[in-house]
Amino acid sequence: MRTVLTVDGMTCPNCVRTLTRALEEVSGVSRADVSLETFAATVEHAPEATVARLISTIEEEGYSATAG
Repeated sequence: MRTVLTVDGMTCPNCVRTLTRALEEVSGVSRADVSLETFAATVEHAPEATVARLISTIEEEGYSATAG
């Protein structure tokens, strides 16, 4: 599956690294590409890594996210 999330609150490359690392640690995620330019995270994942879990992971890092 591929999910694109809009991420709010990113301000620098360190934010991108932090979110990429956090998303890739979620069970079932095979790849996460986070872009500061588009404020988006594109995540390749298995069904057990739900969209709700991905959003929760982003929120745990101090950012907000929405699907779509």
